[in-house]
Amino acid sequence: MAKKSAPARVTSSNDEAQPRYQVEYREIQAFGTLKDLPIGLEDNARAQSVAILNQVLADTMTIRDLYKKHHWQMSGATFYQLHLLLDKHYEEQAALVDLIAERIMALGGISIAMAPDVAEMTKIPRPPKGREDVPSQLARLLEAHEIILRQAHEGASSADEAGDDGTNDMLVSNVIRTNEPQVWFVAEHLAGTQLVA
Repeated sequence: MAKKSAPARVTSSNDEAQPRYQVEYREIQAFGTLKDLPIGLEDNARAQSVAILNQVLADTMTIRDLYKKHHWQMSGATFYQLHLLLDKHYEEQAALVDLIAERIMALGGISIAMAPDVAEMTKIPRPPKGREDVPSQLARLLEAHEIILRQAHEGASSADEAGDDGTNDMLVSNVIRTNEPQVWFVAEHLAGTQLVA
């Protein structure tokens, strides 16, 4: 009786389909450097805007997460309204994070992305791990907004002087115009009115 041979091994397509996850990690652009892009802006203007935007990005990522922390840890008589409001503001800040990071990349820079880098760079004071009362939570958010808004105003002015219209427009039209109404909505919850007459 003839011996059966093993089925032929298909190597080309099967091997190509296998993920190659054990690779040598390579950095292709160092943080703080610029890729040469023909966008009509001088390198010094682009470098200045990237630095400004990375600071705004670090603080925007921080306030985004601060909104989510307070959304989860909210308590008290206004729980429901604030729980929903803080989540809405979280979503708006999350959209800003993406917008700012993509502007940095469009300028040829590298945007920060990881939590340790954000923690190292942010100018917003770190809250405790525990739950704070509502006035403390809201006051922290207002302090964070003021930090971001001051940076955005200064950054927009610097970008305008450097001829970086795109960064100026984004800081004014998106960052400032998102943060200002959020300040209004949060601050009104700290008005000294009674819940019951």
